[in-house]
Amino acid sequence: MAEAESIIGRPDIPESEGHEGAEPERGEGAGPADGQSMDPTATEDGDGEAVVDRSAATRRRRIILLFCVAVLAYLLDLGSKMLVVAKLEHQEPVEIFGSWLRLDAIRNAGAAFGIGEAFTIIFTIIAATVIVVIARLARKLYSLPWAIALGLLLGGALGNLTDRIFRAPGTFQGAVVDFIAPAHFAVFNLADSSIVCGGILIVILSFKGLDPDGTVHKD
Repeated sequence: MAEAESIIGRPDIPESEGHEGAEPERGEGAGPADGQSMDPTATEDGDGEAVVDRSAATRRRRIILLFCVAVLAYLLDLGSKMLVVAKLEHQEPVEIFGSWLRLDAIRNAGAAFGIGEAFTIIFTIIAATVIVVIARLARKLYSLPWAIALGLLLGGALGNLTDRIFRAPGTFQGAVVDFIAPAHFAVFNLADSSIVCGGILIVILSFKGLDPDGTVHKD
């Protein structure tokens, strides 16, 4: 047997082979092992692929996006309400698509779509609470879709909260300006639309198993 090996040569066998549980040596500069991510801070899916970048720069970008979306939604709502109060309040409704869609300025002391007019101050507290919760979530925000959804919620909540604080009949009891009046539906404003869109997006993201920190749950 020894003579045969000396003639045909002996195959190269790693020193670790034959020892159960041993791993082959990896040279300097080699890539990550199977199922491992190059970024130790990144989460992985079932195939071992990174699904989110958890760097501080990514979090800053998501927070900036959140506040950009919020500011845009807030300014659109505030500008539209100022225009409606100046041009449409105490005037006849303006028809956009016949009787199917009109602009009709009203004051709403309740929640979105005129719900609960007797609890104005409660809805004011709820809006303020939503803003605080969003600010806390922003500290661990790495998901782009969640940044957009939370931005829509924040902008809408700030828009209606501004009315609650600064409009008649008084601080924290102010009536919200509504003006979009579809046929057979409640009158609402752009802040309401922003809140609803943000809420729908959050429900979709939750069903998909995506958390604000970018973690994906595959149940």
